[in-house]
Amino acid sequence: MARTEWSKGLLAVALAAALAAQGWTVPSALAQQSRISQPLQHELEGAATPVSFLVILSDQLALPAGSGDSLARRQALYRALTAHARRSQAGLHAWLEQQGVPYRAHYLVNMVEVEGDLVLANALAARPEVARLARNPAVRGAARQPRWLQRSELAPQSGTATLPWGLTATRADAAWELGARGQGIVVAGQDTGVAWEHPALQLGYRGWNTATLTATHAYNWLDAWGRDPLRDAECPSDPQIPCDDNGHGTHTLATVAGDATSMGDTVLGMAPAASWIACRNMRDGVGTPASYTTCFEFFLAPYPQGGDPLVEGRPELAPHVINNSWGCPPSEGCDLDSLRQVVETMRAAGIFVVASAGNAGPGCSSIDTPIGMHDAVISVGAYDSDGRIAGFSSRGPVTADGSGRLKPDLSAPGVGVRSAAMQNSQPSVDVYLSGTSMAAPHVAGAVALLWSLAPQLIGQVEATELLLLSSAEPVVEAGCTGVAQSPNPVYGHGRLDALRLVQSAGAMERVWLPLVVIP
Repeated sequence: MARTEWSKGLLAVALAAALAAQGWTVPSALAQQSRISQPLQHELEGAATPVSFLVILSDQLALPAGSGDSLARRQALYRALTAHARRSQAGLHAWLEQQGVPYRAHYLVNMVEVEGDLVLANALAARPEVARLARNPAVRGAARQPRWLQRSELAPQSGTATLPWGLTATRADAAWELGARGQGIVVAGQDTGVAWEHPALQLGYRGWNTATLTATHAYNWLDAWGRDPLRDAECPSDPQIPCDDNGHGTHTLATVAGDATSMGDTVLGMAPAASWIACRNMRDGVGTPASYTTCFEFFLAPYPQGGDPLVEGRPELAPHVINNSWGCPPSEGCDLDSLRQVVETMRAAGIFVVASAGNAGPGCSSIDTPIGMHDAVISVGAYDSDGRIAGFSSRGPVTADGSGRLKPDLSAPGVGVRSAAMQNSQPSVDVYLSGTSMAAPHVAGAVALLWSLAPQLIGQVEATELLLLSSAEPVVEAGCTGVAQSPNPVYGHGRLDALRLVQSAGAMERVWLPLVVIP
């Protein structure tokens, strides 16, 4: 036996003896190993430096039945989840601190993020409160996009001379004429960050005070990565100041709520009167399951950079709608079940979660990536300016989890979408991107339009989802089923129609709303 293996064996024996002396039931070596996922085991065995992984506890809180308005539900959920996490993680925290192991506690899933080696993993697997250990790998979160396009490379676009074609194709401009512009609604983007001072976004930033021309970033922005002087050279050294090291996050958020009229251009976003907040969940386009969870925890109950999410969260500052133009592939080690639990909790809190379906098409059942594959979110495919589904747009049905559920839920503009970004350190509104990343923000913005016109629907995710899908323009398609039908696993329930969506709110209130029971 090699010296390192021998020393690890001694440590395991000593640890087992110490635990047994304290009256704990010590799992067998086989049981301990079964608690460590096979991919994590392999990663730890071959690692020369500490590895980030997730310690998921056995005691997961069942979502309490909610009642009242969405704020009351959020507050109740936050109190219940954080109290449960503090209580059930207390012994684990004390042990980690005693061992000198840094950690980050989470509460949307009752888990702790740590860095360490196989010895630490085995020790944690021996603890009675631990259910399993899972990888926390860096995954390519920003869906792989075609290269950024220039106007001269694009086919002529439908719509007005300046208004992005996606806004006219979805009839958002007609919805504005009914008074629905997103006013009173807070939208959020978790992505590569945001260039908050971009003129197309600054006025809509919830942290911006137009009277004093000053910004308050606390509770309106979180960087899940903090700042590394070597790896975050594009960003200010203070992580409390928003930044975007990629451009993807700025582009997607501006499609939700951008307005470039102050630049002499036009509206860019579906809901130009909405306010926005943001969280940087990726560094250079790469995120982790823990970074995605961190942003969702910030959105459920915003807290200041460097604060404790378990005690400093403010549910009253949560956004209404969250856009998620990213994916977390299981093939790269993403923990599917934990993220499913996260989005189910957000739905229970009355927060509407929109996700891109992915760019792995045209194969069937290519929607196999959290969070777009999950039932608790609205997943969005992409079509072009002629209304045809994009070749890259991922298709359903979802088979990765054995559910066979229909995905995407619907489709939206996602080819050659014009929006805002910084180019050569200068603000631009002439940046074109393609992908389901560009389609999802159209849907997030449409929900903001609906809720601004029908505030009685705010927080009623189920009712809103029914309206969103029933108002879509059906597209009959035989792909992935062999039967020409709508809905289908290519377009979902059809193409987004923002005008029909907001028009249907009145009918919903008169006919359906009394029959909808919101837990």
